[in-house]
Amino acid sequence: MKEIHCKLLVIGAGPGGYVAAIRAGQLGIDTVIVEKARPGGTCLNIGCIPSKALIHAAEEFHAAMRRSEKPAPFGLGHGAPTLDFGATQTWKGSIVQRLTNGVAGLLKKAGVKTVIGHARFRDGKTVAVETETGTQIIHAENTVIATGSAPVELPILPFGGNILSSTEALALKDVPESLAVIGGGYIGVELGTAYAKLGARVTIIEAQPQILPLYDASLVRPVEKRLGTLGVTLLTGTRLKAGTPDGKLTLEGSDGREKEVEAAKVLVTVGRKPLTEGWGREELVLDMSGPFIRIDEKCRTSMRGIYAIGDVTGEPMLAHRAMAQGEMVAELVAGKARSFDRRVIPAVCFSAPEVVSAGLSLREAKALGIETVTGKFPFQANGRAMTLGAEEGFVRVIARADNHLVLGIEAVGDHVSELSAAFALAIEMGARLEDIAGTIHAHPTLSEAFPEAAMAALGHGLHM
Repeated sequence: MKEIHCKLLVIGAGPGGYVAAIRAGQLGIDTVIVEKARPGGTCLNIGCIPSKALIHAAEEFHAAMRRSEKPAPFGLGHGAPTLDFGATQTWKGSIVQRLTNGVAGLLKKAGVKTVIGHARFRDGKTVAVETETGTQIIHAENTVIATGSAPVELPILPFGGNILSSTEALALKDVPESLAVIGGGYIGVELGTAYAKLGARVTIIEAQPQILPLYDASLVRPVEKRLGTLGVTLLTGTRLKAGTPDGKLTLEGSDGREKEVEAAKVLVTVGRKPLTEGWGREELVLDMSGPFIRIDEKCRTSMRGIYAIGDVTGEPMLAHRAMAQGEMVAELVAGKARSFDRRVIPAVCFSAPEVVSAGLSLREAKALGIETVTGKFPFQANGRAMTLGAEEGFVRVIARADNHLVLGIEAVGDHVSELSAAFALAIEMGARLEDIAGTIHAHPTLSEAFPEAAMAALGHGLHM
């Protein structure tokens, strides 16, 4: 094969990688991107997008089931629905296919050359890609490592057969009669909720005292309550002691007592690990930060001309963080002055109800020694929430006590993921409580809870 020379090589076509390549192409940079599978990475192919499709299908089925058993308060009722889970999976796959085709089209439009295969560094400027037709050598002035992450496997319960990672859980051909979820973080809660709505008997096992341990307890309580109504068993403060491939688990509680749980399928969601092996890292001299590649505020590694973005660089492992990093790196290679400002990276758990966190939590602000004021507004007092039958939850605003600068915004409730952009923008723009309270929000919308919370923090809430 003829060797390729380029100004920018991107290894990995996940959210961070493909955004870096597209932006670089737009800026006129000679760019090559290498991907061993399909463009879009974990998020688009086997993560964010297919999981949200499954979550939506599950909610539709669950809502129809409820109405068949008890008519909705607004008078709508009908017979019991049927579920063709194969058709659900086909629909989910069609969404993924449309998006991967879209990404491929955007890369082509930007003039990016795509090479399909497994990349491996030979040195800091040379990469060999094993393709279906042979080895392709690529020489690059600059390289972006965007290799992503993979599910963590438990040594005592390796993946295979009835022991699933999130990837296999999203590709099941049938809804299992029972599902044990080991790990009550956002992935476990999201998928456990979806399968509970589809009719599975679900048990969530979490070693920490509460599920979603990174969130404030007040945000988690409505989620725990909803899981209870779905018949989900929560075993917190509980760790896996032993397990078998056929789904027989031995658990140990915080009191030392053992408990036996058996499930048709076991989903392991105890975290993700960065993919730092298998692409020739040993041929480079990269500083590490624990298991992650160490980077600076411009995503530069310890080697000149080599950048790293996304999950391989640490927490938070979120697609939108990787995208922001990828865009920035492309502009740096183009000679623009940029740096990565991580003041606010909103996090969303697509549980039932949804949870959003942007900026500092109250606990984090206190740990920094900042005196704060807070305001909270419940959706029970929001007209739009009432019309949607979604009155659980609230919006809370956290601000500095001295100048009312907004530090963090949290919310729990149905559909609150769509408020995350407003929350992030307020913090990014340096808004104060008065700015939010003084911004006219359309009525009736869920977003009205945002200024109401700000007003409550200022001491003059209107609708509470």
